[in-house]
Amino acid sequence: MRTTVGWQAAGPAALRRTSLERRDLRPDDIAVQVDYCGVCHSDLHALHAYDQYTDAPLVPGHEFTGVVAGIGSEVTTFSVGDRVAVGNIVDSCGVCAMCEAGQENFCHSFPTLTYGGTDRQDGAITLGGYSREYVVRDAFVYPLPSGLDPAAAAPLMCAGVTVWEPLRSLGAGPGSRVAVAGLGGLGHLAVKMAVALGATTTVISRTQDKHDDARKLGAHDLIVSTDPRQMAAARDTFDVVIDTISAPHDLAPYLKLVAMDGTLSLLGYLGPVTVEAMDLLIGRKKLSSAGSGGRLATAEMLRFCADNNIAADIEVLPSSQVDTALDRLRRNDVRYRFVLDMSDLD
Repeated sequence: MRTTVGWQAAGPAALRRTSLERRDLRPDDIAVQVDYCGVCHSDLHALHAYDQYTDAPLVPGHEFTGVVAGIGSEVTTFSVGDRVAVGNIVDSCGVCAMCEAGQENFCHSFPTLTYGGTDRQDGAITLGGYSREYVVRDAFVYPLPSGLDPAAAAPLMCAGVTVWEPLRSLGAGPGSRVAVAGLGGLGHLAVKMAVALGATTTVISRTQDKHDDARKLGAHDLIVSTDPRQMAAARDTFDVVIDTISAPHDLAPYLKLVAMDGTLSLLGYLGPVTVEAMDLLIGRKKLSSAGSGGRLATAEMLRFCADNNIAADIEVLPSSQVDTALDRLRRNDVRYRFVLDMSDLD
């Protein structure tokens, strides 16, 4: 086994620095020295649900960048020292209809997640990127384009591809009108990407406070969702509404903003929702969702971001301040994504 250092859950709200074991390299494995790891709301949820008395260890972190530290005997596409990125999926069955379509994120037998997943060969629980080294199949490692800053690129591997897939599949581009509800870790990247794709892009926020931020990100307008007049004036306006709001909320006001044959895509809140059929019927509106991305879309997203100078707006903290990052994220005290510098684990 390979030994590294990382941050492992010691309880529902605590992480401790500890030694971690990684598997010896299989023929198609890559060892990645993790330099920067994004902090995702999913990490908060996993830690909140963690039972310190369980036998299953928890090391969060599923959006990271670094350099290749070692390669298996059959790896030909990467060399030691290459800049790379890894997202929240590290394996899939490879043979189901979804995998064959390049949508490993929808694998019929469920994809192997970067942490809290089950390795498909030895049954071990996957331990995430809050560590100095990660071992992963080469098929789920992505070259990091030279134009991308490795710290600011780390959140692209989860938040970035999560908004990229619906924007692309729903046809965001020149002549289309896109609204982004919620201007956080997901939302700010959705705005940047929609604008770069050529869509007329609007932010929907509860207050006017983020008007200047929205403009700096490239948005053409901001609608205050608590202002009935503004919401009424925007009825049936948008071809795509990307909903990144993480808390439970009423979908009806956002469906009213969707144009005929348009789509409301839920990305932030993935729990139970209630929808009146009439809100869909009037205008032939569609309700969809998305999560993460397949290998083809992830590689495409990275190239697009490099070509268009898109990366996350981040605040970098040493990994020793991971508890501070999680606490502030819990209070929404970040614009717009925390990234941990893992070099202090050396």
